[in-house]
Parts: sequence; C-alpha cells; structure tokens
Amino acid sequence: MNKAQFVELVQASGNYKTKVEAEAAIKAFTEAVTTALVKEEEVSLVGFGSFSASLQKGKSGKVPGTSNTYTTQDKMVPKFKAGKGLKDRILAGK
Repeated sequence: MNKAQFVELVQASGNYKTKVEAEAAIKAFTEAVTTALVKEEEVSLVGFGSFSASLQKGKSGKVPGTSNTYTTQDKMVPKFKAGKGLKDRILAGK
C-alpha cells in the first residue's frame, strides 16, 4: 500500500470529508510520534502497540573477502512493539 492508498483508507475509516483532511491527520500523528521519540519518550496506544526509541550498540566486524575491518557507532533507533489487539486482529485475518 502506498501513501495515496493509505490516505484513502484513513479518509474512509475516519470519516474525513476530504483526502486533505485525512493526510493532515496522518501528518499530525507521525509528527507527534516523531517528536516524542526524539525526546526519548514512549508512545503507547492500548490495543495497537508501543513506539519507543532505544540505543543500538555499535559493532565491529570484518568485510568478507578482505582483511578490512569496520566499526559502527552507538545510535538511537525507533522500535515498534505490536499490542495484543493488533496481533489478534491480524491473526484472525479481519
């Protein structure tokens, strides 16, 4: 599903009158979640899931086929954990 299709789905699901309103709602949601994650806060939506930011440790390794090695830095990465309600709906195929 691409963004345009998703906007149409949100418009139908949320009873928005126009696609512009639906797209504004999507943008507001993504901006709010992004802002919270930048502040390292967790966003929990009961029944749907939780968005969080966590520290991913750097690693070092060897490039296959060469003697070169590499090292990556520690970084913050976004994570999503699906809630029970979402898992159950997907499992039921509804």
